[in-house]
Amino acid sequence: MSRTTLPSPTTVRGRTTQPAATSVRCRSTLRPVLAALTVAAALMVALVAPAGSASAATYRYWGYYQLQNGAWAFATKGPDQTKPADGAVEGWRFAIGTEGSTRLPRVSTSFDQVCGPTKAVSGKKRVAVVIDYGRPADTEDGSAPPAPVARCASVDTAATGAEVLAAVATVRAQSGLVCGIDGEPATGCGGEVKDVSAAAKAPDTPVTLARSATATQAAAAAAAADRSSSGPSPWTYAGIALVVLIAAALVVTAVRRRGEH
Repeated sequence: MSRTTLPSPTTVRGRTTQPAATSVRCRSTLRPVLAALTVAAALMVALVAPAGSASAATYRYWGYYQLQNGAWAFATKGPDQTKPADGAVEGWRFAIGTEGSTRLPRVSTSFDQVCGPTKAVSGKKRVAVVIDYGRPADTEDGSAPPAPVARCASVDTAATGAEVLAAVATVRAQSGLVCGIDGEPATGCGGEVKDVSAAAKAPDTPVTLARSATATQAAAAAAAADRSSSGPSPWTYAGIALVVLIAAALVVTAVRRRGEH
């Protein structure tokens, strides 16, 4: 077995000095201890520091969603890269949100509720679009935005989500980012929000969906078509009978006058 031999003590001006190897050994022994203490101190700082001290940035923007199995889900791709299928339900919501959280559309609906009155056309697809303009707390000036609406888009089968939205609403975009829908908001585009109010942080309240004028007109047109396809109404027959009676009375009157002359 090998053995490490330390150098013998030396005498310098009457003093005996120990070899340098002893101090080197001490420093080598202390290094792991100091490293462990440094790591422990760093862990203590991380535990003691308040959670969320580095808060995520907050923005005011339009979010893009899809209805999946009856629940809203954040779109994994942008509207210009998404081609919704026939029968899909798209959603848009204006709100204040952070990079790690989002605000979903506050209304619940289905494809049949929105696009049921709109008849299918060959070579086109029908896509339901829900537009939630947000709450007063989501707007920059605190004004009340319009109520959420649902509209049915009848577009080419290859249309993207951006084209679907443009078919049912007025869109203001910048560098591929949707900045405003139907003039909400009129200015700005995904700006950062420095101070978020308590009202903006409050949970959402479900909203009853308001049918848009487009959907109402489509329903009225469908009802009119159903009435016309079912044949003349009883009032139509009554009107015809009245005309026949009046004509017959005029003929009888004319015949009597000729007989008198």
